[in-house]
Amino acid sequence: MSLYRRIGEEVARRADALWSVASALHADPETAFAEHRAAALLSGELEGAGFEVRRGVAGLPTAFTARAGRGRPVVAFPLEYDALPGLGHACGHNLIAAAGLGAALVLDAVREGAEGTVLAVGTPAEEGGGGKALEVEAGVFDGVDAALMFHPGVYDWMRAPLTAQEQYRVSFRGRAAHPTGSPTEGIDALAALIELFNVLSALGRRLPEGSHVQGIITQGGTATNIVPEYAEGRFGLRALTTAALDELAGQLSTAAEGVALATGTVVSVERASVRYEHFRDSPALSERFAGHLDRAGITLTAPAPGVYLGSSDIGNVSGRVPAIHPFVAIMGAGGSDHTPEFAEAAASQRARQVLLAVVEALACTAADVLGDAGLRGRAWEGLRQAGG
Repeated sequence: MSLYRRIGEEVARRADALWSVASALHADPETAFAEHRAAALLSGELEGAGFEVRRGVAGLPTAFTARAGRGRPVVAFPLEYDALPGLGHACGHNLIAAAGLGAALVLDAVREGAEGTVLAVGTPAEEGGGGKALEVEAGVFDGVDAALMFHPGVYDWMRAPLTAQEQYRVSFRGRAAHPTGSPTEGIDALAALIELFNVLSALGRRLPEGSHVQGIITQGGTATNIVPEYAEGRFGLRALTTAALDELAGQLSTAAEGVALATGTVVSVERASVRYEHFRDSPALSERFAGHLDRAGITLTAPAPGVYLGSSDIGNVSGRVPAIHPFVAIMGAGGSDHTPEFAEAAASQRARQVLLAVVEALACTAADVLGDAGLRGRAWEGLRQAGG
């Protein structure tokens, strides 16, 4: 019996158990860095199957690794399991976690002691906290030959058009005064912050494709009869590449310093989030995954030009390790994630069908990585060409 057939039969045997995990996660959503029950459930399943589990990796209480096998090559399955505040699993991370879990369990069960290592990585806080980015910095993905995951969505796309992003805190400090009693004594920090918004609006008209700045005022004064001595804003920056993001951050700093000089204020510009790098797709691995998924009747295509689907910390992984992050639809293209409707779709019968098809395709792709040195070589060469 072929390895692919054994994988398919093992997925079928575990189908109800994997859907039970996905459903349990969906019914009990936990937000970033608070996914204690999710991490316990997933790591417990892996530990019960004989994986060597380490909890609290990278100094993160809800992160873990689970390892089976020995030596190189190493194939990793990142598991996401954080939910959105107020929306639950409206990004479908319950399916991502169950898919990575299933692929790891299935592959280890059928490979019969072959050389190489299967690694499941519990990655908390994708929704803004950057668990994968922190794990990369801590060395969790060192020595990994491929990182394989998928994301539920509204399109069937072979690769993920994910941009780089980070957030900055910009504060202006002026001098308080009574606006009528001693107006010339005041230095209006809020006016400086508003002027920064105006400058960034003008800048936005000449930014390259995929780059933009979105800001909010987080502090703007305490009373209308006091010239604000302190004002603060938070700005989200996105760009097509990590290098373009660095350039955009420099433009933000230059604009803020110019406004401060013009208004007599003192400015501070500080990064206020973990930086998410842009995603570097591995064509060799994505094409292999798409071929396996096609057997289930799901055909993946290239992303639509000019359409970007946000950012993710898988980008940080993809700059060091050949990686895939295809999107597989669980609802129609008229829908959107981060909505109540998407949360409902993540527990639907279609989601179950997608989950099982993806588990099989991920496990088959991982088996190819472990068994095909040529595929690994092409994947690493693709990463070098992408600048990873």
